[in-house]
Amino acid sequence: MNLLYHPIFLQHDTGMHPESPKRLSAFADLPAGRFEGGEEYLELVHTRDYIESVKYACSQGMHLDPDTATSPQSYEAAVQAVAATIQAAGNGDFALVRPPGHHAYPGHASGFCLFNNVAIAARKLARDGKRVLIFDFDGHLGDGTSHIFFHQNQIMYWSLHQYPAFPGHGWVNEIGEGAGKGFTVNVPLPAGSGDDVFMDAVQTFLPVALQFEPDVVAVSAGFDAHLYDPLLDLRVTAGSFYAIGQILRENFKNIFATLEGGYSIEQLPKCIRNFAAGVNGIAMPYQQEPTTTEKLIREEYDRRVSTGVKALSPYWKF
Repeated sequence: MNLLYHPIFLQHDTGMHPESPKRLSAFADLPAGRFEGGEEYLELVHTRDYIESVKYACSQGMHLDPDTATSPQSYEAAVQAVAATIQAAGNGDFALVRPPGHHAYPGHASGFCLFNNVAIAARKLARDGKRVLIFDFDGHLGDGTSHIFFHQNQIMYWSLHQYPAFPGHGWVNEIGEGAGKGFTVNVPLPAGSGDDVFMDAVQTFLPVALQFEPDVVAVSAGFDAHLYDPLLDLRVTAGSFYAIGQILRENFKNIFATLEGGYSIEQLPKCIRNFAAGVNGIAMPYQQEPTTTEKLIREEYDRRVSTGVKALSPYWKF
């Protein structure tokens, strides 16, 4: 898994904002990738009217919603983020992109996201006949991605996220509808959850992902579950992201990733490199003392998991 990067991602100027160019400043010495074809795939997920509205808003430097800022270079950056994610999907790489994507809906922006990078890449793979697992360990629910695939069964969406937190849903009973029932897997983590709970959530629901038998695993790799992230209240350390990379490598053949959240400028590069090292099967670059979860928080987590397993048991074995 190589890290894919382009300086255009720094040109998405959000001003004084958590999702700022500083998030990728540690990777500015990476060679600039050559990404092509992002714009032609936007309509796999997004409406033409929305695409045009994003293009216009960016040209004027307007906000798409109160949280989602743009600048004159934002449209090109967003298109290149899609193209980089599609290239990552083809080569098993990690697209270090801005703006992120997993909150973006077909017809509107949300949560710092313009276009849904992972959803577009997944739908392209599905169009080519692939079964795709989207594993989203960002600390916020990827509500745009969940919405897009909620009614179908060729793409499974599996999310670990803090609950309650933005965007306000992602409870255990949200498992899909119609043909998609059982193909959305939400693991809502209580605030204060540490490495022990985070990794238990991965191991508990991994059997569902394995039974789905994906041809490709698309990772919405957000790192705002980290202990020092300013936007959430989870207590995960960089070692868990390495462990997740290892688990994916040991269980699945084709894996790629695209960057979502993670707003600690100091910790984000460590988390990214740890995750990639885990996937690549090399030594963990950054060590951090693991965290454990307080008893009452662990008990609340256990109740949630029990309810989630019960909701999904008609469709999968645990």
